[in-house]
Amino acid sequence: MGSERRKYPRLPTEQVISVAPLSEVERVAYGKNISPGGICFEVVGVELDLGEVLRVTFNVEDETVVAVARVNWATELDAFTQEVGIEFVEIAPSALRSLQDAALD
Repeated sequence: MGSERRKYPRLPTEQVISVAPLSEVERVAYGKNISPGGICFEVVGVELDLGEVLRVTFNVEDETVVAVARVNWATELDAFTQEVGIEFVEIAPSALRSLQDAALD
């Protein structure tokens, strides 16, 4: 079939993350996979738009990371749920290294 087009390998994750537009209250989301480039997650009751900038909080090993990311794609799964892919815009160098190391394992 086709070759893999992803820039970074995806690491499965089953963690609760929080996401929010920069000026709004955080919402709980369910992380599906994570990479050094971004996160895929499901969120219920929130409508996120392409290009929207979010604050996202998640864990990498024992470190809690707060990053800024942009919505790259969003798919409606049902009337209330979206699956969303975000790309990191700002992330701590130490968190990025941890994600890169985990991707190599």
